[in-house]
Amino acid sequence: MQYNRYSKPGRRFEQKPFTKKPFNKKPFKKRHFVKKKLYGTTERPRLLVFRSLKHLYGQLVDDSIKKTITTVSTHSKELREELKSAADRVQAAKIVGKAIAAKALAMNVKGVVFDRNGFVYHGRVKAFAEGAREGGLWLHSH
Repeated sequence: MQYNRYSKPGRRFEQKPFTKKPFNKKPFKKRHFVKKKLYGTTERPRLLVFRSLKHLYGQLVDDSIKKTITTVSTHSKELREELKSAADRVQAAKIVGKAIAAKALAMNVKGVVFDRNGFVYHGRVKAFAEGAREGGLWLHSH
């Protein structure tokens, strides 16, 4: 029998380890169904976005060699001055999108596969994608 991190012997998928709280399976299911169709190559890497409550992270991933090519986030030192002028997190997401597009174009990457990572295409995720488009990237859905 194949085991993964949720079906190890002695552990039920519905429960977090060492607690009585139920385990929320929904985000993992969403990401699984999204990533099942997406695959990044050397010519067209996967543009992954992750959104936390305060920050936004973008990565270019080459799935053929299983490596992260480059990353940009709202924590990045080169974006600090620009992000101070941003009025809210949505504008900050657009700035991060433009920055990752500039890095990608510097590496001769013109098209990417956009991976929203299970997040709804709305608000900061949408602003990130629009910023990447404005920066010159071509976003493919799959």
